Amino acid sequence: MFRISRRAFAAIIAAATVMPGAAFAADALKEIHIDWATYNPVSMILKQKGLLEKEFAKDGINIVWVLSAGSNKALEFLNAGSIDFGSTAGSAALVAKINGNPIKSIYVYSRPEWTALVTTKDSGITAVADLKGKRVAVTRGTDPHIFLVRALLGAGLSEKDITPVLLQHADGKTALIRGDVDAWAGLDPMMAQAEIEDGAKLFYRKPDANTWGILNVREQFLKDHPDVVRRVLAVYEDARKYSVANYDELKKTFATVTKLPDVVADKQLKERTELTHNRIGAPQRESILAAGLALQQAGVIDAKVNVKATLDALIDDQVPLPTN
Repeated sequence: MFRISRRAFAAIIAAATVMPGAAFAADALKEIHIDWATYNPVSMILKQKGLLEKEFAKDGINIVWVLSAGSNKALEFLNAGSIDFGSTAGSAALVAKINGNPIKSIYVYSRPEWTALVTTKDSGITAVADLKGKRVAVTRGTDPHIFLVRALLGAGLSEKDITPVLLQHADGKTALIRGDVDAWAGLDPMMAQAEIEDGAKLFYRKPDANTWGILNVREQFLKDHPDVVRRVLAVYEDARKYSVANYDELKKTFATVTKLPDVVADKQLKERTELTHNRIGAPQRESILAAGLALQQAGVIDAKVNVKATLDALIDDQVPLPTN
């Protein structure tokens, strides 16, 4: 029978000790899976210009792009490990973290007013209180859903007072225009399109209740590949700065990808999107915390949950960004 000497066995154990699993995993990285989304304009520039591909070509690491149709989809992909980086609203990331999604929020890609409550021009709905007993299209697990819950709470109502119709964002817009629902918790660019092309009305707006556009990473990926995460954020920052400095190209890229006219692009990008932030600091924390506490008050988050502690566990602001 084959026998191994004690000296050889000790050598194997020593080698395993000096080459931990995390280092092996980092060496073995062949692909980075990252999302892009129409609600994240920076991601479209990043993808269109091939900036990540250029950064990691010398390492033999491929970039795999995945479309996220909403925060809920990005969070599903992150939880399943099918993407490493995902674009969401800050509030959606917080709720996902509370529900056990192993993610870290590491970067701000926008300060948007990307959601409002929308109805048709002839519906007669003019205030949140008018939604009582009405059918409202909404995508659960997204900023528009959280915005709707908070708006209802402010009007003395809850989701029990309406009939939520659960649809992905684009389908919610279609349902509103067809008359299948009375109102919709909207999201740009579909919301801007409905305004311009169909005369839809944004009957309830509250910019401060729109939580920030946040880039998240899987916790395990951050643990295994901290330098890769740093490099991804450095390239993301280049794309954000480029987007700010080159609005016409940003709009052209957006219009090409979405097939929407310039006037819709301007509505979203020029009027309702600010790209001058990058770090997750006090304003972002306060906005996301306020959303979490409002959801707890509305009964969406269990009263036993320590929302602030979960937010602290969610945010990792230690990944360095370029200073110039």
